[in-house]
Amino acid sequence: MKISIQRLASDLPLPAYATDGAAGLDLHAAEERTLAPGERAAIACGIAIALPSGFEAQIRPRSGLALKSGITVLNTPGTIDSDYRGEIKAILINHGQEPFAITRGMKIAQMVIARHEAVEWSEINELPASDRGTGGFGSTGLHTRK
Repeated sequence: MKISIQRLASDLPLPAYATDGAAGLDLHAAEERTLAPGERAAIACGIAIALPSGFEAQIRPRSGLALKSGITVLNTPGTIDSDYRGEIKAILINHGQEPFAITRGMKIAQMVIARHEAVEWSEINELPASDRGTGGFGSTGLHTRK
């Protein structure tokens, strides 16, 4: 699949897959910033894209940053809609105990391109029954039943 991309920071690499089996393209920071513990910020990634209709770009955390430093994407996954043409930014938060320095060019998040469907509502008076029913949060328990 080909997607149009505009490079807003000429010195940064385009988003790329780190391995052949990777689902997410690495996004790089286009700015320098230090996040104090508990602080959040929208970090520019130096690109803008034009997705085809029916697709979205999901902005997700990088597992290594989350595990090692407590840095994650706050609204995971963040959605980039097909009609958005502005700069892609990752909303990062520092859940760690130390300040975290973001340097220009650092891999800060990943982007997954996903197909989605538009829905039409079919309003009814009662939903069909299911085994789970209305059981909500935690209703299936913590362990598999034998």
